[in-house]
Amino acid sequence: MGEHGRRLVAARDVAPDRRRGAELRVLLGPRTVGSTSGFLGVANLAPGERIAEHYHPYSEEFLYVCRGALVVDLDDEPVPVRAGEALFVPVKVRHRLRNVAAEPAEVVFHLGPLAPRPELGHVDTEAGVPPVLGPGPAAVGPAGASTGPRTGPGPAPTTASTAETTP
Repeated sequence: MGEHGRRLVAARDVAPDRRRGAELRVLLGPRTVGSTSGFLGVANLAPGERIAEHYHPYSEEFLYVCRGALVVDLDDEPVPVRAGEALFVPVKVRHRLRNVAAEPAEVVFHLGPLAPRPELGHVDTEAGVPPVLGPGPAAVGPAGASTGPRTGPGPAPTTASTAETTP
């Protein structure tokens, strides 16, 4: 079907990215299908894993838990989200996903709109997160370790990454 036709992408065909903690795969995005309005992916978190705190200066994020349960910290406020539930994360709200359950969790995420430039789309706010030069997550140290709360999206982000990154 040409470049504007249907594009089917299977999670099994996308290499996992673990640079910000759990296993993430961007399935539909500018790099995979040429989308221009946002991107969609899936994150799998083993018990005790997390996705490091970050925010999106230009994008809203939609999270849907398919399996298991998570705690999503929104500006340091814990919000439990179970299978079959969805959560809206507004623009510039700091958030961290944590699997505090004894079973794996799977979450689908969608972000939109895209940032004006890829490197402006994602800002890490958690201390100890190494700089990320490409898309996707970054390692955050021991699973479930917390570096404590930060205030606001503030002036002290540790790195900016691409718009096609984690939830």
